[in-house]
Order: sequence, then C-alpha cells, then structure tokens
Amino acid sequence: MNIHLFIALVLPFLLTIGVFMNSCTTETTTKTYSASHQPVEVMAPVQFSSQFQMYKKFFFERASRKPKRVLPQVSAELGRLLSGKGNEVKGIWLGHSSLLLRLDGYTILTDPVFEPRVTIVGPTRFNCQLPLDVKNVPELDVVLISHDHYDHLNRFSIRRLTNRTKLFLIPPGVGKYLRKWGVPEHKITEVDWWQQVKISGRLSIWATPAQHFSGRGLFDRNSTGWNSWSLIGKGHRLFFSGDSGYFEGFREIGNRFGPFDVTFMECGAYNEHWSKIHMFPEQTVQAHIDLQGRFLNPIHWGTFDLALHSWYEPMKRVTTAAWERGVTLSTPIMGRLVDYELAPVPDLWWDRVIAGEKGDPAAEMVAMEY
Repeated sequence: MNIHLFIALVLPFLLTIGVFMNSCTTETTTKTYSASHQPVEVMAPVQFSSQFQMYKKFFFERASRKPKRVLPQVSAELGRLLSGKGNEVKGIWLGHSSLLLRLDGYTILTDPVFEPRVTIVGPTRFNCQLPLDVKNVPELDVVLISHDHYDHLNRFSIRRLTNRTKLFLIPPGVGKYLRKWGVPEHKITEVDWWQQVKISGRLSIWATPAQHFSGRGLFDRNSTGWNSWSLIGKGHRLFFSGDSGYFEGFREIGNRFGPFDVTFMECGAYNEHWSKIHMFPEQTVQAHIDLQGRFLNPIHWGTFDLALHSWYEPMKRVTTAAWERGVTLSTPIMGRLVDYELAPVPDLWWDRVIAGEKGDPAAEMVAMEY
C-alpha cells in the first residue's frame, strides 16, 4: 500500500482505536501521581458486540454530531472585558473549556486551546476560526490547566502564551510538559487538591477535586493529576470544573467555598459507557446546585466531536433540567462577553441554528445576525 495512503487512512484508525481501547480499561490499580487522585472506572465493561456497535457509531454514523455550517460567534470583546474599576466579574467563552475571565481586577485564562485541531488524528473544531487570535490575547495574570488531555493542554497555545502570562497553575506532574515547551520554572506552580495559591494577596485560587483521569499516550495513564479550580476574589467567587464525572466532591467544594457567583461546568462528551468521567447534562445542573452556584455557564460542548451524541443535545438537555430545577443559565455564543453582575438571559441560539440546518430561512437569518 502507498505509504501516504496508509498514513491518511489506516494509521489514524489504528491510533484512535489504541487510544480508545486505553480508555476502555477498567483496571483500578493503575498508578496515580498522588494518593488524592484515585483511579476511577474510565469505561464500563461492555461485550464485544456492543463495543463493535460503539466503534461503528463513532467512525461511520456522524450525521448530527457536527453542525452543517459554521456556528454563530463574534470577535472577543476584549475592550469591554478589561474595562472597569477592578471589582467586576466578566467572562468570554472561547469554545470548549477555554474561558477568558476577569475577576476582581485579574485576568485569567482556562485550558487554552487556540488550534483548529488538537492532534494529528484528532477532531477538528466545528468553527476553524476562533473568536480570538492567540496573538491578541491580553496580558494574563494566571493560566489554569485542569489536566493533560490534548483538548485541554495544548502545546501550540502554551508556547505562544508564555511571554504574556505571569503564572501557570497546573495539576501535579503536568509541569514536565510546560518545561519541555519553554515555560520558565518561576512561572510554573503545581497545585494538588485542597491547596491554594494567593495572587497579590487579593485572589486565592484553590485546586479542588474532580473525577476524571489523565494521560497523553498509551502508557502514561494517571501519571499526572487532574483538578477543578475554585477562584476566590475579594468580591466574587468562580468555579471551573475542568473535566469530571458527577461525584459527591461537588457538595464538599460547595460547602467549603460556596456560594459561587458563576459555575463553569462541563456539559458534553458524555456517554453511558464512560459516565464516571463525564457528566450527563442533568448531572451538570445537580453539580451546580451542590456547588451553591448562582449562574450556570455550560462549557465543553459545541466545539469538537468527542462523543456519540448530537452537537446540540447537551444544551437541549441542560436547558430542560435547569428550568425544572430553577437554575439560571448563561449560554452565550463564542466570543460574546457576559457581565455576571447582571442576571444573564439564556439565549437558545442553537435552536435557530438547527432550524437553519433544516431549511427554515427565517430562523437561519436570525442565527446569521450574530
């Protein structure tokens, strides 16, 4: 077989199967970085026939897993984000788990991914153009990394953010990647669960638990840590979930550090076969309640094709669950600034996109106004 054809067709399949199979292990004696990061069942045991059907769906049945057109977004409103008296709480969702936040005068970026594709064989962004070019990212007080998976820890982005970032806060063991990519030692701080870092005495950032796993290859499972993050400012409190399945730890975090003004919660890439490491949307709402959050801003959706559900299903389900539980959602398009001092008005913009995909001209025009 022509080597280029092999690389283009066969190798991605084999590598993806390898990574997927690595995720399927249910071994509970996997080495972990520290005693606080206990291994969980990444994927529930399934029969070969069910596994085959799952792979078939993953590789060949993609009808609604990707939008048929570019999703609405705006250029990141940096001027409005950075303006103010230093006591505001604002945010811009850049896609997936990347958030540019302004908290009581500090500028914070979470899980920065500024590449259209995170690995050679990985999925491509639904919108190849981001709402913010990495060259235009402002000076950052802190970059927060939740764990080392490729869609959260991106070499391209870290290298380009190093000179404009004062401090990278990362889980235990992740520092080896940043050092390799040229980040100076004095800018790297590894933080384990229930440890805090104080920024200029006015902002405390706590590493808090999550139920997930780590690894960037076939043989380094759980060799580094994974965190959620609790940000405690002088006037406001934010929670960033990173990746996590639903677990009782959310209640403990809420009791220690709540109430939170905003919770930025994972809401996507779930499946019944790996429910321990990714929450269902209804669990996202329950976790927000456990955390004693005021506003819930779902993240980790609408950017990459990482599971078997449709691209819009997470928001359909989380919206229904939030309404049933009396939870206020913030659902901005990518790039749109949200001032969390004001009660957000949920915008069901994905419904307009779906209507446009089905050929409803009026709905399509409304979606294009963004």
